[in-house]
Amino acid sequence: MIPLRRALVLASLLAVLTPAAPGGAAQDAEPVIVALGDSLTAGHGVEAHEAYPARLEALLRREGYRYRVVNAGVSGDTTAGGLRRVDWVLRAHPEVAIVALGANDGLRGLSVAAMRSNLERIVRRLQKAGARVLLAGMRLPPNYGADYAAEFAAAFPAVARRTGASLMPFLLDGVAARPALNQADGIHPNAAGQQAVAERLWPYLKPLLRK
Repeated sequence: MIPLRRALVLASLLAVLTPAAPGGAAQDAEPVIVALGDSLTAGHGVEAHEAYPARLEALLRREGYRYRVVNAGVSGDTTAGGLRRVDWVLRAHPEVAIVALGANDGLRGLSVAAMRSNLERIVRRLQKAGARVLLAGMRLPPNYGADYAAEFAAAFPAVARRTGASLMPFLLDGVAARPALNQADGIHPNAAGQQAVAERLWPYLKPLLRK
């Protein structure tokens, strides 16, 4: 049975992930970009409009791209949780999917091999449904051990190579370890950090879009 909290999250995601189509004309709806992730994507500690998916949509509009960006981030999620949510995400019929998962696997010291397998399965299922995928890599603090941290970081380019997905090497590039861009916990970006994430994502996302 799905725990109540997760059931409520999935129910709210279902409402968001079903594109509105007046008169049933689904083809008239704006194309969708889905950001599948954890608390870094959900926008832990900031307002919904400050999370990077919302900031990314605003950036897209300024650049003349009419995409709707759906925030499918769930705080605390691992790659296993993300894999369980793929079918929910696919209800939005995404043209592009950003996969930003793995941070919680690493912070919990979970198997890198299992994480890599989960990510590959997520990417392939999204691709099979017709989505172009941008995989965002993650890194761990040095206190997790050099060997584990290196194996963890290498998993993301390995999945990208095996699946042909595009790769942003590090989601928090230019944001991690910068106090001015992070909340007091030193992990989650603040509003300015979320804006920076969106701007850093943009060069990797742009080649996957169409006007």
